[in-house]
Amino acid sequence: MRRRVFLSGAAAVGTTGARPALGQGEGEARLIAEKFAASLSAHDIEAFAALFAEDYVNHQKSAAAPAPAVGKSQKQATVDFFHSRLIGMPDLRVTTEIVIATADKAAASFVYEGTHGGLFFGVAPTGRRLRFTSCDILRIQEGRIAEHWGMGDIAGVLAQLKP
Repeated sequence: MRRRVFLSGAAAVGTTGARPALGQGEGEARLIAEKFAASLSAHDIEAFAALFAEDYVNHQKSAAAPAPAVGKSQKQATVDFFHSRLIGMPDLRVTTEIVIATADKAAASFVYEGTHGGLFFGVAPTGRRLRFTSCDILRIQEGRIAEHWGMGDIAGVLAQLKP
């Protein structure tokens, strides 16, 4: 019986296009992910930096996101990394393909698009249009990004930068 009630409820939602209401935390987590993309698209590095808690932890350790230099916080290393993207692609636009949120986490697929007009990953400007994606999980605490797990398409970026 429970299955029938669930399926009929799911069918009703599917046919009307209605979405269940988001809990307050889910809305906040979703909003932070959307602000992540919007602040980068606006090239507002100060607004971008303000999204992160001072004790932010970046769990992504890769060639795309190396550990911070000695004496530099993980927050500052992340802000510097994204600032270099803005320099490498002066017309950078970031959009969210999808965001899935819970009370304190948001999982998002971001699309980065722009023209390679500045030094990017050590490569001199090529003038090429670049498009790449990342999938990121953000833990939100007190309205700020407290932790990050993710992966970006570094291989795709480097392939697009090849002569």
